[in-house]
Amino acid sequence: MNEVMKTILHRRAIRRFETKQIEEEILQRILQAGLYAPSAGGRQGVLFAVSQDREVNLRLGKIKRANSHPHMASGGNYVSKEQPSIADDPKLTNAFYDAPVVITMFAPKNFLFSAEDCAVATENMMLAADSLGVGSCYIGQGWTAFADPYGQEILRRWEIPGNFYAVLQVLLGYPREKDPHPAPKPRRQGRILRF
Repeated sequence: MNEVMKTILHRRAIRRFETKQIEEEILQRILQAGLYAPSAGGRQGVLFAVSQDREVNLRLGKIKRANSHPHMASGGNYVSKEQPSIADDPKLTNAFYDAPVVITMFAPKNFLFSAEDCAVATENMMLAADSLGVGSCYIGQGWTAFADPYGQEILRRWEIPGNFYAVLQVLLGYPREKDPHPAPKPRRQGRILRF
């Protein structure tokens, strides 16, 4: 099996990170994977706001958690038993799970394929991260992290144009567990329709 397929089959969402920062060379390679993702019309309109500031990430993660209202897990309805999400565990107060690197993906508000452009760049970065020994997780509804005065201040400090919005966040860090990759869940049957 080729290396790309091995990485695709190996990658898992990671929500438990070491505090150790990612080496700059590795982070640059992950970002390069995002920059080379497909984009609608080749526009390359996505902005990658990389924050390695622990205090900023913690505050934005808490704001995001406070402004997120996921349907909390109950019974057999959960995101992850192995690595609970904020929807699974109300005691988790940081929606960024203390990741040392948080990349907020910003895209133009008025472009039809902004969310899709962010999604494909995110997938590229997550696959690159896994291939380099770095854990990753994406967090949707990126704008909720900026939905208070502190978040608005950060947008100004980062000089994010007013016609852009936060689509999602990509969390990066070294996994806390030695083997953070649980076995893949069996693939559900009947999802490929052939005609």
